[in-house]
Amino acid sequence: MAIKEKIIGSIAKISGPLVVADGMSGAGMYDVVRVGDLGLVGEIIELKGSTASIQVYEETSGLKPGEPVESTGAPLSVELGPGLIEQFYDGVQRPLNLIEKAAESPFISRGINVPAIGRSKKWDFEPAVEEGTEVGEGDLLGTVDETVLVKHRVLVPHGVRGKVKSISRGSFTVEETVAVITDGEKDTEVAMLRRWPVRSPRPVLQRLAPNVPLTTGQRVVDTFFPLSRGGAACVPGPFGSGKTVIQHQLAKWADAEIVVYVGCGERGNEMTDVLLEFPELEDPRSGEPLMKRTVLIANTSNMPVAAREASIYTGITIAEYYRDMGYSVALMADSTSRWAEALREISGRLEEMPGEEGYPAYLGTRLASFYERAGRAICLGNDGREGSITSIGAVSPPGGDLSEPVSQNTLRVTKVFWGLDANLAYQRHFPAINWLLSYSLYAEKLGEYWDNLYDGEWSALRTEAMSLLEEEDRLREIVRLVGIDALSRQERMILETSKSLREDFLHQNAFHEVDTFASMDKQFRMLRNIISFHHLCKDALERGSTIQEVFSLPVRDQIARMRYVDEKELDKIDDLLPQMKKEVEKLLPEGGMGDVA
Repeated sequence: MAIKEKIIGSIAKISGPLVVADGMSGAGMYDVVRVGDLGLVGEIIELKGSTASIQVYEETSGLKPGEPVESTGAPLSVELGPGLIEQFYDGVQRPLNLIEKAAESPFISRGINVPAIGRSKKWDFEPAVEEGTEVGEGDLLGTVDETVLVKHRVLVPHGVRGKVKSISRGSFTVEETVAVITDGEKDTEVAMLRRWPVRSPRPVLQRLAPNVPLTTGQRVVDTFFPLSRGGAACVPGPFGSGKTVIQHQLAKWADAEIVVYVGCGERGNEMTDVLLEFPELEDPRSGEPLMKRTVLIANTSNMPVAAREASIYTGITIAEYYRDMGYSVALMADSTSRWAEALREISGRLEEMPGEEGYPAYLGTRLASFYERAGRAICLGNDGREGSITSIGAVSPPGGDLSEPVSQNTLRVTKVFWGLDANLAYQRHFPAINWLLSYSLYAEKLGEYWDNLYDGEWSALRTEAMSLLEEEDRLREIVRLVGIDALSRQERMILETSKSLREDFLHQNAFHEVDTFASMDKQFRMLRNIISFHHLCKDALERGSTIQEVFSLPVRDQIARMRYVDEKELDKIDDLLPQMKKEVEKLLPEGGMGDVA
């Protein structure tokens, strides 16, 4: 393959992270360039003849006109291979911990060039095919134990097919050849290290419908506003409403095998907490550190704004790489508002026509191109393996105003909306997801999935619980206007049941060792008990019982404590159903419950 001619221009103008260079004729859009004597990393984002506008991913202070600009002839790409898991990267995949060692300083030195994946470490490669086997792109060549939780699958590179000419078992660095594939005319040496341009989606064999749930252990999510495997969710909310805590909970408890967490323009102290806490978190499924299946991309608000724009593309490309191996990947982006602000700043420096609130007119298109890379799919290869990427993006609207452009454009392309409410957060109700504003377009399809497991009861219980909460909102307005005495006994029972749903079911303590997670079995049993108790009490009221008698039943305290029942003792929740029947039956005249229960 012919080597592309080296293109060297010179700096003409500098405007913050934007550098204009002359003499770049022959360069391509989105080519990576080295800017100035220090060799700062940049990317061409506009070409006019021989003049290129370059967004620089490092601090540009000290640069001056006339310094050289050299194009690499390749687009912004990430390195893919064993060694990604447990790593801390910045927005353009510079390994922060390795840079700290190389620079002997906690600050990133400008122009430093450290490979994203270590070149010296040897990995034990175990072949999965024999010499002479016919293979195509995406077929499994062999495996490497990347961590105790992740078996790294080395696949045939894209665009390569033929017969395995040679393959070796042993210890290799990521750059050494582990196999040779021949198509009869050309031999292709295959190493474990790959590169992929971040703005290009990785292909799959077939897209699948999002009809399999991604359980999270969070009751308000799994029961009321579920997320499918391969789906996309939006978590907007004002400052202090719990966006970061929700994403941490999902990273720990979601039914995903790989976690990619992107801190996109977050405050330095928040990302510091993530970097310090994630290595200490225990993976609940294996007992190993959660970092053994996690990749962190840390791009804080004090880092150059251009690198913030690249960070979510870096994250989604790494997620696609593990999806292609057949893993279920959860991608957390916190927050896309800061990413959109980076787009706005770069667009302004390019003097483009602004859209609403100064954001570029293509904001919606860029958001859609990011979220559409989520999905559940049959991966390339002959084994029909299935992988998925579930994208969960936090949005930080100024003042919690959901009418602003980033929130609205995100809602257009995501199918789950978990609306965080500052009032609920101030009441210490977490997760602070407002059940009257939020929605999930996956609910109907996933309801069919759970109905098959729970004898058709799941959807009916969920629908009735949602109806009770909506009715409570209407009744509370009446109470505020004319007082609670204006309500009938049945309406007061609705208020009481809704209170139980809010405080005993929807409220969940992320820091309690038992309440932090609830399996679907536990969620179903809890919800069934609350709704069953409502029906029993409603019938008792119709038969003459007083509201005070119903409210003072001892079983109500046990219903409130269901959330603290350990997963291994769920029979205790089932035992409440006959107990509540007995207690309510004592309130009734001769004849008991009849057929009501």
